[in-house]
Amino acid sequence: MGYIYLKKNRASEKLDPRIKKIFATGFFVFGLFLFVSAVFPILQFQIEYSSKFGQILNPLSTAFYNQSGSILGNNSPADFTQLSNWFITNDHTDPANSSILNNNSDISYKISIPSLKIQDAVVKVGGEDLKKSLIQYPQTALPGQLGNGIVFGHSVLPQFFNPKSYLSIFSTLYRLKLGDQIFIDYDNIRYKYLIEEMFEVSPTDLSVLEQRYDGRYFSLITCSPPGTVLRRLVIKAQIADL
Repeated sequence: MGYIYLKKNRASEKLDPRIKKIFATGFFVFGLFLFVSAVFPILQFQIEYSSKFGQILNPLSTAFYNQSGSILGNNSPADFTQLSNWFITNDHTDPANSSILNNNSDISYKISIPSLKIQDAVVKVGGEDLKKSLIQYPQTALPGQLGNGIVFGHSVLPQFFNPKSYLSIFSTLYRLKLGDQIFIDYDNIRYKYLIEEMFEVSPTDLSVLEQRYDGRYFSLITCSPPGTVLRRLVIKAQIADL
């Protein structure tokens, strides 16, 4: 009697339908979790916080800014870790090559916001890379000077906030309150500023760069809601003492 042995083709085996169902359900739940974790913080911000920020209406039309170019530009999907991409450019100007942005100044100082657990964050004047530090817009007031110092910082979804990472350092800026303290260490002097205004502006609003010389002010700016580039949140503080 002869015997014939055939090699079993495992590829022909069918996966148990129950296992398929478990895998499909698992992938769906995981995808839903990722979606909710991204959308929920934005919705929460809109409901709980956005309504308390007064939006400033600028008397100049949007067309004016689109023609002249402006900081806080909405160039999505540009790399917003580079300050030059916060500008709207036109055919005649290139902010990346601007003498303003390419200020070779080596001036830097440190900023601390106790209520957000931000301690000794480095601010560079005229810098470019928001992944490496906070950036002060050049030709605005330095700490302790009359005028309005403007500091930009990057933000992501609040759940990824890390006070030691410059990619996420301003992600919870919206949680600040009027009267909260900001400390700035510059030139061996510590300055204390108190928050007096919190508001949002459109990405084309140049009014945030305004220099007022009736006092010593500092403004912190980031994208709003965190993780988007829809608007800009401005936290404005005034010096408390010297």
